[in-house]
Amino acid sequence: MSYIPFPPITPEIFSVEVFGLTLTLRWYALAYIAGLMAGWWVIRQALRSATLWATPPMSEEQLERLLTWVIAGVILGGRLGYVIFYQPAFYLSNPAQILRVWEGGMSFHGGFLGVTLAGLAFCRREKISAVATGDLFAMVAPIGLFLGRVANFINAELWGRPTDMPWGVAFPGDAAQFCPDIVGVCARHPSQLYEAALEGLILGAILLWGAWRGGWLAYPGRITGLFIAFYGAARFAVEFARQPDAQFITDGNPLGLAWQIHGWGLTQGQALSLPMIAVGLWFLWKARRA
Repeated sequence: MSYIPFPPITPEIFSVEVFGLTLTLRWYALAYIAGLMAGWWVIRQALRSATLWATPPMSEEQLERLLTWVIAGVILGGRLGYVIFYQPAFYLSNPAQILRVWEGGMSFHGGFLGVTLAGLAFCRREKISAVATGDLFAMVAPIGLFLGRVANFINAELWGRPTDMPWGVAFPGDAAQFCPDIVGVCARHPSQLYEAALEGLILGAILLWGAWRGGWLAYPGRITGLFIAFYGAARFAVEFARQPDAQFITDGNPLGLAWQIHGWGLTQGQALSLPMIAVGLWFLWKARRA
């Protein structure tokens, strides 16, 4: 069987010791930092472009304050979403582990809800348009998604299901744990890279083109709706190739289906993505009528 060996790269970029403490910079942390900074820069450029708006939805000073709210929403929402959606029993028994964010465990769906709530609170406080602000969020979100999925690949986590396709990757560590019937190397779909391409590169290119060339920012909700619906559909599709979380896999449920209704099985990621598709289509419908 042909496969691609995992590249010789580690999750840590570097470590330094300062006053007896070891400080480590990881690719995953850098992805969050770079995604937020790049998103802030793109939004600032959009606010400075008078041709995109009749009236910009916020000032640059407000954008600076908004960044703090977004950071809090991403971290708190992403972590609590993972705790609630994926491992509630474990964290209920070990509540102190909830704070150990540096050990991994973030949920996009939770981060999405966290940013949404933070953005709504900020817009209400500043008396600015929540829909127009949501378009700004959606326009740059694929940047963070792309960087985050690449970091997931570097961390050798959230890998895909076993495959005999020639682009299957032999991930190190626990990736062979759920390949009991495979003799030799267990190659898996690089589902992190599938998501990086769909949710990051392709969706990002569509939204940035729409904002700068398509005039979509003149129709509040259009970019938000397309982002939510496209992400939900892409995540739903990739879940067919993505390895489910370990807590959903049992001898009687080898596919890791979290929701089974009348014989139809859904993974947890698919179950959380369906409402996103519906909400996204609603935003697109509203923007079309505007």
